[in-house]
Amino acid sequence: MRRLGILTSGGDCPGVNAVIRGAVLGGDVAHGYEFLGFRDGWRGVLEQDVVPLPRTSVRGISRLGGTILGTSRTNPLLGKGIDGVRAGFRRNGLEGLIAIGGEGTLAAARELSGQGINVVGVPKTIDNDLGATDYTFGFDSAVQTATEAIDRLRTTGESHHRCMVAEVMGRNAGWIALHAGMAAGAHAILVPEHPVSLDQICSWVVSARDRGRAPLVVVAEAFAPEGHPAPYAPRGLDTFGRPRLGGIGLMLEGELQIRTGIETRATVLGHIQRGGEPTAFDRVLATRLGMAAVESAAAGRWGTMVSLRGTDIVNVGLEEALGELKVVPEARYQEAAVLFG
Repeated sequence: MRRLGILTSGGDCPGVNAVIRGAVLGGDVAHGYEFLGFRDGWRGVLEQDVVPLPRTSVRGISRLGGTILGTSRTNPLLGKGIDGVRAGFRRNGLEGLIAIGGEGTLAAARELSGQGINVVGVPKTIDNDLGATDYTFGFDSAVQTATEAIDRLRTTGESHHRCMVAEVMGRNAGWIALHAGMAAGAHAILVPEHPVSLDQICSWVVSARDRGRAPLVVVAEAFAPEGHPAPYAPRGLDTFGRPRLGGIGLMLEGELQIRTGIETRATVLGHIQRGGEPTAFDRVLATRLGMAAVESAAAGRWGTMVSLRGTDIVNVGLEEALGELKVVPEARYQEAAVLFG
């Protein structure tokens, strides 16, 4: 019987389980594939931590958040990782591997593909920052969760006449901040693509206060004010050498309170955005991507990533998938900026 492996790597994300279900059901029905899941991403491949994935194991999981396989940020390119991946393929009789992950996972998949290891990628990032796909599953769920949380912050801010700062995720792009900020009616939205000065932020906050409003600021975790050369990242680097972001909201809390005299409170939404049930949009998109990944494997389209273009699912090379980040363009930011202050 033909056999494929599946792993989920990097940060968890609403919709991952729907990808797994779509792949297992689609592969079983259309191609007679058998599936093995690797626990905790690339760690499971290197350490041979494997679990069978029959049809019964994916029953009803598309509505569940997180991932039934677990995840980690293990880098398979370190040490003898590539040889370990090859050994895992041989030991389990795998025809190929479906790797569900974001930028770091897909970069590893690209390198493994270049070494002759059969991999198909499925894009997973709540940041929606991969340029080769119009949308990534998890983004819609993260925006919905962030919007609901920011709505709650607004009411407590209005009760106490405070300025509220909500820090949301967004490593390379400010899409969550832009969409959730617009949906919640923020008085300022701060994204990494468009640095603005602290003076400008204070001006927006004071303008909202002077109109009798409780100022609401939404900031992406990678935002750096004008004059600051890098995002605020006091927690060092992750296993892929990227800064561990978080804390800009608290920094702004202190600066805004000092500069404006308005009592200010910051909330870091953090992993709340990653957890919970996926939205209907993300369940459908993730299921389609899982089914398309198996179709790609069956057709031998290794070294590619499945991608949403318009309403169609297509294949793009992993090189193209990682070639350009999708950032918030100037026109989209200025569209939102009309509403600031």
